[in-house]
Amino acid sequence: MQYRTLGKTGLKVSEIGYGTWQFANDADCWVGATREESTKSLLLALDSGVNFIDTARVYGDGLSEQWIGAIIKQRPAADLVIASKILPLNHQWPAQKGIGIREVFPKKHIIKQVEDSLKTLDREYLDLMQFHVWQDDWAEENEWQQTIQQLTRQGKVKYWGISTNNYESTNCIQACQTGLISVIQTIFNLFHQEPIQSLFPFVKDNNLGLIARVPLDEGGLTGTINSTTVFPAGDFRRSYFSPDRLVELEKRVNQLQPYVTGDVNSLTELALRFILSFDAVSTVIPGMRKTRHVQENMALSAKPKFGQKLLEELVQHVWNRNFYET
Repeated sequence: MQYRTLGKTGLKVSEIGYGTWQFANDADCWVGATREESTKSLLLALDSGVNFIDTARVYGDGLSEQWIGAIIKQRPAADLVIASKILPLNHQWPAQKGIGIREVFPKKHIIKQVEDSLKTLDREYLDLMQFHVWQDDWAEENEWQQTIQQLTRQGKVKYWGISTNNYESTNCIQACQTGLISVIQTIFNLFHQEPIQSLFPFVKDNNLGLIARVPLDEGGLTGTINSTTVFPAGDFRRSYFSPDRLVELEKRVNQLQPYVTGDVNSLTELALRFILSFDAVSTVIPGMRKTRHVQENMALSAKPKFGQKLLEELVQHVWNRNFYET
């Protein structure tokens, strides 16, 4: 496993982190997770060198944090970096324009979310706590700034971040300019490459950590989904990948298959190595609730970055769209 610095935090994190949205069953989003399978997967990841775990208060309605807290006790010597997220009080994803921050992240809510995460994870502090949505109109508000500084002084949170709204990678710039935000988590993958131009220069200039989420486009870039795929009831991808979108996805995945050659063994590897070929990225967080996913992903960390010629060719495969429902 290779490690990168998480921006100005100075924390060394595995370049392949462990994303946990799918880790525990999440009502109306993901189904099929079992504690036994998730436990085996996370332990294998930790034993393979993964030290960065990204979760959130809302994942599994707290179940994800609960399982993680119990599982990591089996590896007490591991030097882990744990990140969680504060769910919006109004439960709206993404954050809506015109809604004030006190309806989404009031002081008491921020404090309670941190306290609840610490209790559920059974940790003395969080390495990173992120706002799970954001509107940059809130950046200059004093209350959130004072609240997170208070929690940092109390030793409950080391560093703070923002998980940007869907496909709004720069809707956090003003907040980062306050100096209080150290890490940005945003969507970046083969289909969505906009952050390369809009965000990466800012990240480098300000020494910010960057977490690349949705690296496999909710499974679309794994090569296992095609026009005949049927998702189980309760899986949000039934709407994310509607029948017409599945047809388009299959066409675009087929166009990527010629790049799965030589030392690139799978479409998943192509997608993850593409992301890791950019120095601005600190870590990428694919979901890996199955041990075979861990085994496949761990094998690619030591492989070289893609050359500029290949990166320029892959730019042609951008697919700008937003399948997430408001």
